[in-house]
Amino acid sequence: MDFTFTEEQQAAVEAAKAVFSDVAPDAVPSPALTPGAVAEEFDRPLWARLADADLLSLVLSPERGGAGLDSIALCLVLRESARVLARVPLLETSAVAMAVERYGGAELADELLPRVGRGELVISVGAHGRSGHDPAELAVAARRDGTRRVVNGAGTGSDGGRGAAHRSGDGDGWVLDGVQTGVPWAHSADLIAVPAHTGEGRAVLALVARDAQGVTLAEQFSTSGERYAEVTLDSVRIDDRELIDAEDAWEWLRQLLATGTCALALGLGERVLAMTSEYTGKREQFGFPVATFQAVAIQAADRYIDLRAMEATLWQAAWRLTPARGSAGVGGPLPVAGDVAVAKIWASEGVRRVVQTAQHLHGGFGADTDYPLHRYHAWAKQLELSLGSAAAHEEALGDLLAAHPLG
Repeated sequence: MDFTFTEEQQAAVEAAKAVFSDVAPDAVPSPALTPGAVAEEFDRPLWARLADADLLSLVLSPERGGAGLDSIALCLVLRESARVLARVPLLETSAVAMAVERYGGAELADELLPRVGRGELVISVGAHGRSGHDPAELAVAARRDGTRRVVNGAGTGSDGGRGAAHRSGDGDGWVLDGVQTGVPWAHSADLIAVPAHTGEGRAVLALVARDAQGVTLAEQFSTSGERYAEVTLDSVRIDDRELIDAEDAWEWLRQLLATGTCALALGLGERVLAMTSEYTGKREQFGFPVATFQAVAIQAADRYIDLRAMEATLWQAAWRLTPARGSAGVGGPLPVAGDVAVAKIWASEGVRRVVQTAQHLHGGFGADTDYPLHRYHAWAKQLELSLGSAAAHEEALGDLLAAHPLG
């Protein structure tokens, strides 16, 4: 078996390293010293550089101006972005773009995706539901629009007037009602992908303009200090083509978002362990670098093992999410959700252990707001709980194992 990345994937990593090389993790105020958001929006200049390097079109098909790469390539780039705490909606925009291309109509994909690749269209996604605990699609209801619309200035109404009118309940739109909490970058996004459920209980994915009538954004702030939003939808109307009702669309996107979060956790953890190695190699006690002390070396070695487990499970999940076009995913003894759950369990627990050990080995210096480690700690906590804690994914994995006995 050959586990090396392809030349195209390696080229994407090199391009990402070049773009992120100038990004400073402390370019915005510290979340520990800022009562609200550390900035009003994401890093727009960095977003433009990502577009210029063709990294925003990386996962788009060549016919829509992209490189045609897969979820593995996306995770490789996300890994690099997390090393410097890049403040860009790369995961959300890229994941939704991939879902649109895979499950949306050709007309919608042709309209949106070239703009995504050029950096002109920013997309967020509401993946946390109303509380962050219940399935996100249950927080919003989607129903057929039963209003009557007027065409050419005439319509039919209670007065029996004559004219050309139609009911959108016959297939001319949808109405959305509900709340999605903790939506990242919502105030800066052009579109928000909103999972919802129909009257038949089917999960669908709606693309809603941030400034659409009936959309209200209430400010929220993440643990990492970023500006999030609680998005309320009150009778928000969208066209048929703006709603993706393919059976696996939302589930596939949810799994991709979780896997991308694991990639972010891995990149962050690797950078934190490198910072710890650098510090303990220079910090001396009793005339020796503390890195030479057995207790320090053992703790660092344990965290290295955590990172390697995070990496192995991440690539397994990303590979399972990289199917031939038109299929749901690579086959295996469990559905792809099982591999994603394993990756998320390791990412949640592993990144927490890495940053906690780093804080311990740095001593009081790790909490110094003039040193970037506390920022990584805040981001790690955000990633640990994002899209489900380790305990939540352990429960989901248990359910999958019960439903799909192995052997």
